[in-house]
Amino acid sequence: MQNIIDGFLKFQREAFPQRSALFKQLASTQNPGTLFITCSDSRVVPELLTQQEPGDLFVIRNAGNIVPGYGPEPGGVSATVEYAVAVLGVSDIVICGHSDCGAMTAIAKCTCLDHLPAVASWLRHADSARVINAARHHSSIAEHLDALVRDNVIAQLANLKTHPSVALALAQGRLNLHGWVYDIESGAIAALDGNHQHFVSLAEHPHTCALASHPSSAA
Repeated sequence: MQNIIDGFLKFQREAFPQRSALFKQLASTQNPGTLFITCSDSRVVPELLTQQEPGDLFVIRNAGNIVPGYGPEPGGVSATVEYAVAVLGVSDIVICGHSDCGAMTAIAKCTCLDHLPAVASWLRHADSARVINAARHHSSIAEHLDALVRDNVIAQLANLKTHPSVALALAQGRLNLHGWVYDIESGAIAALDGNHQHFVSLAEHPHTCALASHPSSAA
């Protein structure tokens, strides 16, 4: 814990003064352009991956970068999505999975989660990815997991579109959806090409989009 406290003291002493004007502006308002939904995994740091400043990203983090489908009893993820889209007016939403994901590994290996009932219940929101993935042949455990991570990103994008605020923004042409998979070892990101329904290198295809309803961001 002491290293975290020391880090804060260094932030207050060095980093904060360098951005004092930015923090003064952010003290009373925020205008993030993107909602970034990713895993709680400690190795995935949205602002570091995208080199964004405070105020640029509105972030949701949870086990498995999951977005439950909209239902009669919306939870915290649903409320945050709604606020980001309907109040903050974000123009883009990114769902970002990653390599070596513990949540997806548990699903891929059919790990018994009886001792983790909350985790087991949460991961049921990835059932469609599990079913689709199980119907395919995989040559190795690693290939199975990599494919499941991608299938889960696609499944969560589908869940996201059930949210009324998202559906409305898409219909009005003011929202784009992106599906990414971050590889921890290489630092590369694969992005879902919505036109062809497969993942491509984001570095080689920087305008790739899972669903572009806003003309300026279309691939």
